[in-house]
Amino acid sequence: MNSRRGMWSLAGLMVCVLGVATGCGTSVGSPEAVRGSVSGPVEPRTITWLNSRPSDGPVIKAVAEVAAEYGKSHPGFKLNIISTPDRPSYLQKVEMLAAAKKLPELFDEDATPFAEKLRKQNRLVDVGNLLEEFGAKDRFRPLALQYQQFDNGGIYGLPLEFAMEYFWYNKKTFQKAGIAPPKTLDEFIASCEPLRAKGYIPIALDGKDGWPLERYLAYYPFRLQGNDFVKKLKKGDAKMSDPAGKSGAEFVSRLGKAGCFADGFSSAGYTDATDLFTTGRAAMINDGTWDLGLLATDTLPKSVRDDVGYFTLPTTRGAVTGPGDYVVSSGIGMAVNAQNFDPLVKDFLKYLVARYPAKYAALGQISPTTDTPTAIPDGATPVYGQVLREADRLGTRTAKPWDTELDPTTNNVVQQNLVLLAQGNISPREFEKSVDEAVIINSPRFFVK
Repeated sequence: MNSRRGMWSLAGLMVCVLGVATGCGTSVGSPEAVRGSVSGPVEPRTITWLNSRPSDGPVIKAVAEVAAEYGKSHPGFKLNIISTPDRPSYLQKVEMLAAAKKLPELFDEDATPFAEKLRKQNRLVDVGNLLEEFGAKDRFRPLALQYQQFDNGGIYGLPLEFAMEYFWYNKKTFQKAGIAPPKTLDEFIASCEPLRAKGYIPIALDGKDGWPLERYLAYYPFRLQGNDFVKKLKKGDAKMSDPAGKSGAEFVSRLGKAGCFADGFSSAGYTDATDLFTTGRAAMINDGTWDLGLLATDTLPKSVRDDVGYFTLPTTRGAVTGPGDYVVSSGIGMAVNAQNFDPLVKDFLKYLVARYPAKYAALGQISPTTDTPTAIPDGATPVYGQVLREADRLGTRTAKPWDTELDPTTNNVVQQNLVLLAQGNISPREFEKSVDEAVIINSPRFFVK
């Protein structure tokens, strides 16, 4: 599959533009395209999917297989897959292409403030309507669809994944430290000191990428107010200095003071963090089921293979969310460009929705649909199956990641100052002030009250 990073040829786009007059059945960017209700003959050509995923990952493998099958029955069709796994670089590319109105037929996009702008400009196809028309919406896990929802309740990204985020821990290190998996967020902090005393790094953290530490900021507010707090915060209808926001800032500060993270965590990347845990040097890591192949198979060193356990997001007094409510995501969604949406793109998406889940599940991944069991791979440890069964015990709410909710500039301020907060270089009050000031300045460009 072509994975080149250069710009695609404009020829494929011109086919569709010309096809408007000769048989695509609707004009580009029309209300019909936005609703996903285009009709007309299917004329095969090359279409492009710009994504922010590892080129050798299971999502791309499964989509590529489906596209190859579709091409056999539709000669002349090809899916040009362009991967930019580095998320900041990808987002910059998408914004540049969007400004030039040169986004491809398909591209990865979360339900972010930037995507909301595209929606308001009628540049995104309503995927929720498409799934209804395909008769496939009821097949999808409710939380997979909920994760893709915009503030207006619409769904503009096709879910291609389903993952639960847990705290994975080393049972042997917990036993040596004389502690049990924490039930509350306060117990979580308290677990760090005995683990440090036994010579372990309590929590492995990817501090370089920003979003993993941002998860910790969100945990207390989610337990106390669900997603309501961040939904209000991003628009300036709540403040980081409000009680719920303070609880998050103080939680991160307390984690830092308790020595929960490795020295120099801010320069550690994703691989660094997972290596600390899988080699037994760190006692815990906050990670998702997308890493089951790393955390629950015989790829783990023998010294830790049988000692990996997990626990869900701890709770706190006054919590309004239940034990089964935590971060459950369907990953970055596949957005559909309304400007070049035509019968071919629609027909391919219908085929993809029908065929993709089984291919994805066959790769040992949890399908975003409920009707496709995951194939447990050879060499899986018992915890692999245990985690899969958690998908049937989930609550009704998912904690929305703050990096997909806040405007981009405010999110950068949050992530940069979070590191300083965890390192003890700024106080919770200083952190809260920096966030509140950023929201006041930046949110009006993205949110209309």
